[in-house]
Parts: sequence; C-alpha cells; structure tokens
Amino acid sequence: MKYAFSTLGLPGSPLHRSAALAADHGFDGLELRAHPDEPLHPDSPPADRTAARRTLTAAGVAALGVAGYARVAAAGPDAPVLAELRALVRLAADLEAPYVRVFPGGGDLTGTAADAHAVRRLRAAAPFAERHGVRILLETHDSHRTGAAAARVLDRVAHPGAGALWDVLHTWLGGEPPERSRRVLAAHLGYLQVKDVASAEDLTPLGLGAGVLPLARAVAQAVAAAPVDGWLCWEYEKRWYPEAAALPGQLARGREHLAHLVADAGPREPR
Repeated sequence: MKYAFSTLGLPGSPLHRSAALAADHGFDGLELRAHPDEPLHPDSPPADRTAARRTLTAAGVAALGVAGYARVAAAGPDAPVLAELRALVRLAADLEAPYVRVFPGGGDLTGTAADAHAVRRLRAAAPFAERHGVRILLETHDSHRTGAAAARVLDRVAHPGAGALWDVLHTWLGGEPPERSRRVLAAHLGYLQVKDVASAEDLTPLGLGAGVLPLARAVAQAVAAAPVDGWLCWEYEKRWYPEAAALPGQLARGREHLAHLVADAGPREPR
C-alpha cells in the first residue's frame, strides 16, 4: 500500500512545506484540498499548476487526488455542477492526480431524488474524467454517508470514470460495519480515508489509534479490496478544529500506525 495525508491538516501551509513533510515522514502522496483559500483550486492559472507539479516531483511526492467540493446529489440545475466537475478534473489532470473527490450533498431531498441527481451528473461527467486519466470519487458523506448509499448511486452509474472514496468516519457514524462497507464498495473503491475521533459526539481529530474508529477492521477490508499499489489517506481535519493538536508532530507516529495496520491485515485474498 501507499500512504498519503490530506492538506486539510495543514491549514495555510504552502505546498512546498506540505510536500516536504510528506517526504520526510515516509508518505508517498498528498490529497490536495481544492478550495479558493488553498494554494491550488479550479481557478488556479496554468503557471501555478506547473509550479505545483514541479514542487511535488522535486519532493518525490505524488498528488493522490484533488479534494473538491462539488455536490453531485444537490438540488438545482445540472450545468453548474457539471462545470465544476470538469474544472476539478482538469486540475487533477494538470497535477497528474488520478482522483477527484466530490460530495453527495443531497441535503433534504428524498433518497430517490438525490440518487437521481447524482447518477445523472456522474454519468455525464465520468467519460470526460476517464478521457483525462482521472476518476471522480463519490465520498461516503452527508446524505450518502454509508457505503451502501454510495454504492446505490455508483451501481447505476456503472462507469470506470466514477468510483467511491470510503471515509471510515462517516460509514461508522452511519452504523455500517467495515465488512459491509467493503462488500458494497469493492467494485467501486478508489481509496480509503482514515482518521480518528473520541466519540460520535466529539469529532475533534485525534492521532490515529487514539480514538474509537474501527481502523484495523477498515484497513484490513481496504487492503483486501485494493490493488498492491492502492492508497490509504489520513484526513486530519485541523482546519475545522483549530484546538486539535498540530499535525506535523503526529506524522511519524501516524505513518507507523498505518504500516502496522497494513501488516496486521495479513495476506491478500486471491483476485
């Protein structure tokens, strides 16, 4: 397996510092938060994209994915959502990142209506993503927080340009065991996003292994479902919880913990 962490854990940090921290602590890549208050986002000019790619290459670190904020199941017209998806895909392609993260964002819509929006938009965007060498990943989050809910959409999309990002926090909050998440997402899985928290009532990020999330079970399931060069990504949500401990001091221990979880997962199933 390969290891990444999200730049969400380093609010305000320039890319060269995030890349150096990743390289210095044995991480293979970065999940890049693509928001206007970050160094890279869909409106970044070509020169910034080229410079970012050079920065990552110089550090020996890959761009795992572009973490966008498009909401594919949200109410409203399709055109703005599809334009946002295309912009995120172009950014990912320019950074040589294989994935784009999107949210469901179905809000107060019925499950049927939210599913219909997501299926229609992902079906429209997936071929564009595939042509650019990128896969759009629907994160288990908000209106579709379980693997079963995400798979309900992706089974209907049925295109290699669309897949799933399994966020272990949200499937756990949705009451879905990791074994069930893996079973329904296996055909769609892009990568597993890990984190840890104290409880369902206190989502302040903790170091990996210091909280209550079933990380060992989730990693074991992801390892079984992923290719040998698959990814695990640590999302430490420091930006939303400024009182949380700083991420840099936890990177070495977090990387070691992930390696132990992968080793403890045992041999892969024949595939």
